Amino acid sequence: MKLMAATLRRFGLAVLTIVLVASSFALFTPPAAAETYKVKLGSDKGMLVFDPPKLTVKPGDTVEWVNNKVPPHNVVFDTANIPTKSADLAKSLSHKQLLMTPGQEVKTTFPEDTPAGTYTYYCEPHRGAGMIGKITVEG
Repeated sequence: MKLMAATLRRFGLAVLTIVLVASSFALFTPPAAAETYKVKLGSDKGMLVFDPPKLTVKPGDTVEWVNNKVPPHNVVFDTANIPTKSADLAKSLSHKQLLMTPGQEVKTTFPEDTPAGTYTYYCEPHRGAGMIGKITVEG
């Protein structure tokens, strides 16, 4: 009887140890690292497009805008075409200054509290030519 009680006690302690170790991994696992995505301003063939034209990101991710061909280009988020309709948010995501030379770059980091939804942006000098892109922020 004593042998059985001692065995059960050891088994219980082993199970408890395994549960504690496994739960500590769950508690102390760092959150997923933010990603950085690259969007070319102008295609490699000189087309007036964003490449890629659509992108999906998460709050905290960064988009690196790289001037490619047929400058000047910029990146302007359209207040009317973002989920919050917030002029301040659109301005904080935008880079209105024109990029004049190939390889020139700017970055936009989507804040951790960025609302989920689709964000439309454009290049001011080439908006009429259809240089428009979309970023979907996942919740």
